[in-house]
Amino acid sequence: MRMTLQFLGATEEVTGSCHLLSVDHEHLLLDCGLIQGGKADELRNHDPFAFDPESISAVVLSHAHIDHSGRLPLLVKAGFDGPIYTHKATAELCAIMLKDAAMLQTRDTERVNKKRAKHDLEPLEPLFTVEDAEQAITQFVPLEYGQVTRVIPHVDICLSDAGHILGSALVELWLGEGKSQKKVVFSGDLGRAGMPILRNPTLVDTADLVLMESTYGNRFHRSWTETLAELKDIFAKTVNESQGNILLPAFSVGRAQELLYLFHLYAKEWDLGRWKICLDSPMAIEATRVYVNNYPLMDEDFKRFTRQHPGQHPLLSNVEFIQTTEESMALNEVHKGLIIIAGSGMCNGGRIRSHLEHNLWRPECDVIICGYQALGTPGRALVDGVGELTIHGNSIKVAAKLHTVGGLSAHADQAELLRWYRHFEGQPPLILVHGEPDAQHGLVDVVNQDPNTKPQATAIATHGDRLDLTALPQLVWKPA
Repeated sequence: MRMTLQFLGATEEVTGSCHLLSVDHEHLLLDCGLIQGGKADELRNHDPFAFDPESISAVVLSHAHIDHSGRLPLLVKAGFDGPIYTHKATAELCAIMLKDAAMLQTRDTERVNKKRAKHDLEPLEPLFTVEDAEQAITQFVPLEYGQVTRVIPHVDICLSDAGHILGSALVELWLGEGKSQKKVVFSGDLGRAGMPILRNPTLVDTADLVLMESTYGNRFHRSWTETLAELKDIFAKTVNESQGNILLPAFSVGRAQELLYLFHLYAKEWDLGRWKICLDSPMAIEATRVYVNNYPLMDEDFKRFTRQHPGQHPLLSNVEFIQTTEESMALNEVHKGLIIIAGSGMCNGGRIRSHLEHNLWRPECDVIICGYQALGTPGRALVDGVGELTIHGNSIKVAAKLHTVGGLSAHADQAELLRWYRHFEGQPPLILVHGEPDAQHGLVDVVNQDPNTKPQATAIATHGDRLDLTALPQLVWKPA
């Protein structure tokens, strides 16, 4: 039986997750994510798939974030008509996020076409439409954690909680039958132990191959205690000294809900009653309702809190939802006393750009960066200390105070990645995906030098690599 795994996305970068698993003549995709970043990166979304979409029998989706799910409508548009297996909460979130991504594609294309028309150029088509997204949503097959499911002939899967966002899953895959069977474990995006709302990432005992993300492979997050103290200090200084607004660019799914929960828990300690807290993101508002409706998936602290305070939901208690464009624009006329949570998390779209335009140049304001910022994004530029940022065609001076709160990350850091990997019996071969080169090489160095971690083999996936799974535990690469 021929079994191969080819790496076609999130290779030496943290976007566009996509891996092709082939067992005899059947083909399965692990994730099908949109490429995000700068304009040059995003243009790659228009490149043809490296495979025939009609040849794909099924997709297994680890979680709803667009860099893992966002090309599914394009896959469907190109001819894929098979099932998309994922956790039921991920299916609910994707019903929101994929349609939103399609609307953004359409809006951006209309803007470009207006400019092209002035030069008598042919109009462009959006990457995919709302109709494509809606068709993709009909192909979702919702699963529960722990449910073993046959997805293509000779391949069974089981999803377990990855602790990254609601519904996020690590995937166990059993390939083949009998003595020749191989087990591959795909981490998806791994979360962190002890984080609010979500349960800890599941530990897995056995595998013949581990495919692991490495976003923070060379970094350590601040402790949760230090992170809370850092946030408290930011709010205290802003109230007592600068009298401005606080902006929090946040991913609509995961980070926004985590912030709402923290603002509820520490409302008194952080003196948040003096602020008006606004969630300015229609998609984040819809996602928050999905979180509210999936109460059983939360961690024990969250469930205990809600039992002790009936009728007072911790994600809804002290926040104002900003739905319309007019309501969002009105916030730009308020010069102090606002905490604005808005997308996008990397500042490359969404309503946060308007708020940055009106507040970034003001030294009395603060911007809290609380998530990963990919290369080429405005958020990364801010973290790297850029002096000016172009927003809506205008050059905006960066005078606001910038705070990078890494302890809020939803990704495991180096120590947490190592802890998760070390739980596997016999230290199976390890391949790193979903990480930039510095992070990946830093993690490989630690893995290979640490006497407590001795993998049978270690590699960093590069684009187009194809691995012969029948040769495991040896890592044998086949020509693409």
